[in-house]
Amino acid sequence: MSTNIGGQAVLEGIMLRDPQKQALAVRTPDGAIVTEVKPLTPLAKKWPVLGWPMVRGAMAIFESLSGSISSLGRSAQLVEPEEQVSSLQMTIITIFALGMGIGLFFLLPAVVVNPMTRWLGASTLVLNLAEGGVRILLFVGYLVTISFSKDIKRTFEYHGAEHKVISCWEQGKPLTPEAAATCSRLHPRCGTSFLLLVVVVSILLFSLFSPANLWYKLGLRLALLPVLAGIAYELIRWTAKSSGLLAKIILTPGLALQKLTTREPDKEQLAVALAALAELVDPDQD
Repeated sequence: MSTNIGGQAVLEGIMLRDPQKQALAVRTPDGAIVTEVKPLTPLAKKWPVLGWPMVRGAMAIFESLSGSISSLGRSAQLVEPEEQVSSLQMTIITIFALGMGIGLFFLLPAVVVNPMTRWLGASTLVLNLAEGGVRILLFVGYLVTISFSKDIKRTFEYHGAEHKVISCWEQGKPLTPEAAATCSRLHPRCGTSFLLLVVVVSILLFSLFSPANLWYKLGLRLALLPVLAGIAYELIRWTAKSSGLLAKIILTPGLALQKLTTREPDKEQLAVALAALAELVDPDQD
């Protein structure tokens, strides 16, 4: 029985994974639910050092991206078989999107704020706080902007279905659409919460390494991204398990932001998510 299940929304479906398996469930144009499962071998099993705290965060992101690429590509093939997307194309698209995200949320704020050094003579602390503010505004603004897209709204509904069925399983409720519908669409281990933690922690971490030269600063921003991911990963793991006041305070902004990235799913979407979940927790379940 796995207690560490995560995943993501894909085209008209859900991908869920635990340390042993990855399951994909997609509703095809004819209304059927197609499920596919593949075994996983975490890199930390081959090289235990990759499972150490502060290291496992970067590995988790790498393995999640790998699963994301394959799942998105396969869901596109099932939903739109006439428009085939190869694994190479999905890899290129994902790498491009990742590069754009790093540039937009981590490098651009430094470029925008850097002129303040000359104009205002601001201190390092003020500059880093301003940079962090720009980073948060860009991140939240991006989520608000894409939420107006009809296709993205549907993806957010499947995102909500993902959270609901995982919560349903964790709470020991029957794995039915009716039971899952009663669960919250917000989840403490959500990627949205993780990304917000990355953005917030970056304000503190980058304040410790902030050279005056812009190019040095940008280089350090890139070099520190694995460290940043490691810190945020450990925080998200701890807050998901802890019931203390500090953990709740850290979790609250991420849970609030999930109201933007999730929508209430219908029972058909919950059925798709449950089909993926069943492949992980009980492959023989109907």
